[in-house]
Amino acid sequence: MTAGWIWTTVEPMDCFTCRQTSAGTTLPPRERIAEDDHWRVAHSFDSALPGWLVLLPRRHVTAIADLTDAEAATLGTWQVRLSRALREVTGCVKTYVIQMAERNGFAHVHVHIVPRMADLPPDHRGPQIFRYLAQPSLAQVPDDEKDRLARAIAAHLARPT
Repeated sequence: MTAGWIWTTVEPMDCFTCRQTSAGTTLPPRERIAEDDHWRVAHSFDSALPGWLVLLPRRHVTAIADLTDAEAATLGTWQVRLSRALREVTGCVKTYVIQMAERNGFAHVHVHIVPRMADLPPDHRGPQIFRYLAQPSLAQVPDDEKDRLARAIAAHLARPT
């Protein structure tokens, strides 16, 4: 163990993601855009960037290496499907796909699928995209807009490929 690190175990009900997932169908559209047996898709709750999605394992897991084979088998498919949906719904030129799970209180694995718009300022591109996250409530995408985007993305995902 490296000096200075404190290792803790998080129980699922102490986990924000697990609490949200356990709420099931009572969640608003922005928190349940799509799901399957292994994954749930939500719009980021504190982003100032419309369409910032989060792909979340339905069970508590804190490292990609700890995904089951079944979870891993669909991870890439979800990333591509969500990127395609964002391109259609937001008009983004590409998506950023990022997984770190380092923010305090958010150790549960989550994959950010972030629309990279053509007019994104250069100082907000690449890793600087995180400037749009953890924003004060007045700067965040309003809930009604998150729900509108969630419905549009869900409709795209429901179409036959």
